[in-house]
Amino acid sequence: MSDVILQIDNLAKSFGGVRATDNVCIDVKRNETHAIIGPNGAGKTTLISQLSGGLKPDSGRIIFNGQNITKLPVQKRCHLGLARSFQITSLVMSMSVLDNVALAVQAQDGHSFKFWKPARTLERLRAPAMEILRDAHLDDKADTIVSALSHGERRQIEIAVALATKPELLLLDEPMAGMGPSESVSMVETLKALNGKKSILLVEHDMDAVFALANRISVLVYGRIIATGTPQEIRENQDVRHAYLGDM
Repeated sequence: MSDVILQIDNLAKSFGGVRATDNVCIDVKRNETHAIIGPNGAGKTTLISQLSGGLKPDSGRIIFNGQNITKLPVQKRCHLGLARSFQITSLVMSMSVLDNVALAVQAQDGHSFKFWKPARTLERLRAPAMEILRDAHLDDKADTIVSALSHGERRQIEIAVALATKPELLLLDEPMAGMGPSESVSMVETLKALNGKKSILLVEHDMDAVFALANRISVLVYGRIIATGTPQEIRENQDVRHAYLGDM
């Protein structure tokens, strides 16, 4: 099996005269957390939208698990194991955290959502749901009603629900957005628990979180990748410091 799960090959997208992604090339290794950073307007959202299938590239290729998915719609990419968190899930506020994850397990098994009430009592659904919560260090929230959770806690649970769909690769688009300091710390701990177990492509503005989580980092500036490397290599890269990190 290839060490590379996602290969982005010369991906380009323009809006009028603006080159939002300019021949972007990135390889995401299996079971690594690969972060994409860059200033506002760098093209990060455009890139993620192309990877998830929401936006068609003008040119280039997206190879996922050895298969060319460049022209596939969102649903088919999801079935292949590519999941964009926070856009693929909708939490049921009146239900517990465990019930929400059990529903996702049930849907993955091909059963109807309308039979959710039996799902909460079926061990074949509850057991994997609890295992997912434990893996994400969220099992202490299992019996909590979702409406009672904070914004940050709900975003953590959405990751657990996404994991229940058994994705090969998680696309996380600014998971720390709108969080306070303590919520960000909790989210980092949740994502750290997945390190080495799940392939993650992370777009995030919180540099403390990025450097705490990422195995490798790619820097996107004006639609182009100017550097890829380990967190230490990125910290020491003079082009990156000049373009984005400053005196960090």
